[in-house]
Amino acid sequence: MARDTFSRSLHDLGLATWFGGTLANAVALNPAAGEASDSSSTGRVANVGWNRWTPVNAAAIGAHLIGGVGLLNANKRRLATQQGVASMTVVKTALTAAALGLTAYSRLLGKKVATQTDVPVDSGTEPSAATPPKVATAQKQLAALQWAVPALTGAILVVNSFAGEQQRASEVSKGLGARVTGWLGGRRG
Repeated sequence: MARDTFSRSLHDLGLATWFGGTLANAVALNPAAGEASDSSSTGRVANVGWNRWTPVNAAAIGAHLIGGVGLLNANKRRLATQQGVASMTVVKTALTAAALGLTAYSRLLGKKVATQTDVPVDSGTEPSAATPPKVATAQKQLAALQWAVPALTGAILVVNSFAGEQQRASEVSKGLGARVTGWLGGRRG
């Protein structure tokens, strides 16, 4: 099997950045914005932080996807022949699609919040009694989504670890053996 360090690096660094950045924003930026001097500044602080993060996150996601395509291409033989690799790839693809969808939806909600830069809020994802209803609704949705995206990207990291384990020589042999046994068993019946 040939090395594909470039694709793996793009894939892994992109995913790590996507996961770590969204987790840091949920843990730190959104609550920290509530420490602004007044409730109108809170929304502005959160919006500035998220607007600065968006291009970095987009680049990270792009790197992850480009690296993923490179890894799929490099591993297409294993995908076709080693038992378990195709199902792992389906799970990883589904998780990635879900994370992409929630990330995009979160950004749309974030834009709704950011349209009113000086809106009074309690934190980046918590409206105050004075928050306009449309912004408050978007913030309430963002409060849940801020945890969903790192949960999904974290799950992709776990599947990634499993995929790495599948590349051990003993696992490749076992997976190929199971595939051959399955083919032979299917021809007998």
